[in-house]
Amino acid sequence: MNPLFFPARLRAPLDALARRIDALPPLPAAWAGPQTRVAGWLRHLPSRPPSQGLAVLLNQGLWPRLPEELRQGLQGRVIALEVSDLGWRLRLRGRAGGFDAAGDERETALRIAARAAGWWRLARGLDDPDRLFFDRVLVMEGDTELGLLLKNSLDALGPVWPVRPTAPSSARG
Repeated sequence: MNPLFFPARLRAPLDALARRIDALPPLPAAWAGPQTRVAGWLRHLPSRPPSQGLAVLLNQGLWPRLPEELRQGLQGRVIALEVSDLGWRLRLRGRAGGFDAAGDERETALRIAARAAGWWRLARGLDDPDRLFFDRVLVMEGDTELGLLLKNSLDALGPVWPVRPTAPSSARG
């Protein structure tokens, strides 16, 4: 899958950026207070605008690749994705043609939450989803059958933004 569904000409710079992000150390402890305040502020914002943006991206690159069984299982169901340390929530509802923003008032069938670093490692394929789940880095609540179907289907597709090998540098003479 193309990283974040961007055009091919952007792959190399985006992969270079992703490798730099992969190598970042954790935030210093002194940033915990400001991060918590920002997360508290973000929790009060409506989830619909960023959810709609994610729905458009997923409908272009992911929905057509999902198995029919999962697409049927998602019909009319809401999946909440949360970046817990940033206070960011995305709520997607499955429909016949793909995902749509669910809004904050609909009941959630499945909630998946992780800190930003956990989501990043999952998207890059740097960690096994099962390990993230059992280490409680990734939390899944709600309809277990739907959660397992979603997890197994996404595992079969591979990471959203896979780590690509760097091109070997040629020796200069």
